Amino acid sequence: MKALTNSVINVHVDPRDKEEATKILKDLGLNMTTLINMTLKQVIKRKAVPFEVANPLYSDELENALKESVIIEQEYKEGKRKGYNNANEMMRSILDD
Repeated sequence: MKALTNSVINVHVDPRDKEEATKILKDLGLNMTTLINMTLKQVIKRKAVPFEVANPLYSDELENALKESVIIEQEYKEGKRKGYNNANEMMRSILDD
């Protein structure tokens, strides 16, 4: 019977992502090889990716709020909106108006 040997996988990843993931895995007592092997085993057992792969779905309300925040930030930079350093400044401004 022939002995099994390991196969090598080369993966290109963002160096920052690799560094951050490596630190998290170390804290969990794992390394990248172990994580990849665990993930592959789960793919085989489930016959699917073992985690959700989806684009985040935002509500219309959240989408509109995000768009509005970009406009507000731009108007602030252009001097068209007031800015405050804290809630007290904001309250004084509101009460003075």
